[in-house]
Amino acid sequence: MKSFENLSDAGEKLAELVRAEYARSPVVVLAVIPNGVPVALPVGRDLGVQVLALPVLRTEDGPIVFEVPPVTGLHVIVIDDGVETGAVARVAAQVIANLNPASLALAVPVCPRESMADLTRRYDQIIAIDKPLVRRSLAWHYEDFDTMDESAALKLLAVD
Repeated sequence: MKSFENLSDAGEKLAELVRAEYARSPVVVLAVIPNGVPVALPVGRDLGVQVLALPVLRTEDGPIVFEVPPVTGLHVIVIDDGVETGAVARVAAQVIANLNPASLALAVPVCPRESMADLTRRYDQIIAIDKPLVRRSLAWHYEDFDTMDESAALKLLAVD
């Protein structure tokens, strides 16, 4: 059986774990555009904070994170649909760490253990529901891997 019905279901399940860790902290929730948005919205709702966009340009040379909101001195939670290769999570950590947040966490529905060793050096905390031994396509973990495009993701953020 798959772990999650869809991206929103993964977000609802992830929200429970994040709430337990950050219920009393002032946090900034950054959703990796596009698929991180439906996962991040339930987390933001649970924490009572607005979810902000973390735009990622995927190039042949790897992902590029740009237009990071101001996060200096704040507890930052980066949310995506999961970790496959870890490339986006690594680049996001590097860019955000340079902005001097109070802490930096990665919250994802899926993070393979082979990626966690590297990511734990880059993030203060990793919150993940599924921690499979080996990496698989993220779609493998979802009944309906309901991916979206950038404009749909930004519309969701604007409405929320």
